[in-house]
Amino acid sequence: MTDPAAPQPPEAPREPEQNMPPTPNPWAQEAPNTEANAAPRRASFETSPQEPGWERAVLEKLAFATLEEQRRARRWKVFFRFAWLAVVLVIGAVVFYENTPGADVIKPHTALVEIKGEIAADMPANADDIVDSMRSAFEDEGAKALVLRIDSPGGSPVQAGIINDEIVRLRAKYQKPVYVVVGETCASAAYYIASAADEIYVDKASIVGSIGVLMDGFGFTGAMEKLGVERRLLTAGENKGFLDPFSPQTEKQREYAQAMLNQIHQQFISVVKAGRGERLKPTPETFSGLFWTGQQAVDMGLADHYGNLDYVAREVVKAEDVIDYTHHENVAERLAKKFGAAMGQGTVAALRAGLPALR
Repeated sequence: MTDPAAPQPPEAPREPEQNMPPTPNPWAQEAPNTEANAAPRRASFETSPQEPGWERAVLEKLAFATLEEQRRARRWKVFFRFAWLAVVLVIGAVVFYENTPGADVIKPHTALVEIKGEIAADMPANADDIVDSMRSAFEDEGAKALVLRIDSPGGSPVQAGIINDEIVRLRAKYQKPVYVVVGETCASAAYYIASAADEIYVDKASIVGSIGVLMDGFGFTGAMEKLGVERRLLTAGENKGFLDPFSPQTEKQREYAQAMLNQIHQQFISVVKAGRGERLKPTPETFSGLFWTGQQAVDMGLADHYGNLDYVAREVVKAEDVIDYTHHENVAERLAKKFGAAMGQGTVAALRAGLPALR
């Protein structure tokens, strides 16, 4: 019988069971991940909103990003501005070259200036542009003669008088002949200009003449009385309301207007006589305001010969090459008229409605 109080011998260690898989240790697998993620977690904790001054850091980043975006936008804006400037300069250079055709022309040629449409200060056929074109043609040493190709029903006597005077002056200064070639029409103010030329060439069917002056308008006083409309016009000066279409015209005002027209008409007649000289064969109808065909104009001495531009350049001037010196609107002028001039056209037309016209 064994004594329980006696010490027991140590138990022999068990041998591991064969073919038993090791027990998985989840903590052993998580340990590497925990260590690997420890640094990012610490970094996240260090930059967390708990750190003092984090708002300033975020604001600085936003401010720098905004400044960089603004710099980029400014660079593109400057680039496009320079690009537009380059385009404008190129267009300007092309337009300037086109508007100065005689600047580098040396060989003998016939200079051409065209007068088309109504002759008025606000139209393409205005005195400033035509005079500048003629001056360029006369100053060119290669230009043997100036040809004015006219196709106009007339217009302002003031504009026509300026052009006529300048033709006389330039022709005497440069000793170069001036010829006029008529297209469809050369009437009234257009003939006022043509009479200063050395010779006038027409087609047999061209319309020439109309040496007269007119002033047109309307009167609405009768219609206003029927409609019961009262015109309230206050003036300082007896004739300040002269030519007002809503006020009755007095006999004194009518006589004054007629005297003014007669005076301008006499100026027109004097210019034609001075220009045509002994070639003119006047009749009672010559200065009545009538117009004639080109064939009749030659018979009456209002024109000299039949011919067109090519004929005059080849047979008369003896310089077949024709260089156009006519002023043409450039891009800037067209844009200005499109966006700006339309604002005052109504006012200008109203002011010019009562002025005399040669047409």
